[in-house]
Amino acid sequence: MDLKELFYEVVRLEIELWNAVEDRLKSELDLPLTHYEPMSVMDRIEGCRVYDIANELVITTGGASKLVDRIEENGFCRRRPNPNDRRSSLVQLTPAGRKLLVKARAVVDDELENRLGGAVSARALEEFGSTLGQLLTAARRADTDKSA
Repeated sequence: MDLKELFYEVVRLEIELWNAVEDRLKSELDLPLTHYEPMSVMDRIEGCRVYDIANELVITTGGASKLVDRIEENGFCRRRPNPNDRRSSLVQLTPAGRKLLVKARAVVDDELENRLGGAVSARALEEFGSTLGQLLTAARRADTDKSA
């Protein structure tokens, strides 16, 4: 397969999935996907810092901090002092944030099932996921090699 064509297909798939999930989250829960993702990270990582969100989502720390500010303004998370590092704070979901995240996960799961679940076999999806993981590792390795 032509690598440029593969690139365009992967990007188009990502955009279509992003838009579909974003539309559902916004229409059903008034939650942008850009808030859902950091909230998921906060829930998954105990002692979560803004740095952890940035690292997980592959965005800048400044961008992650602004996202956390917006989520906090909506009452879905709060910052508290980091007892191990005075320069950073820990970010955690509020009870309202946890409740919203549970609902949002159900919406995301449903939309992904609708769009991907029956499109190909479970085995093909598993192989695709594995291949994507390998490609992501190779892309990160290429970045590391360039900076070395």
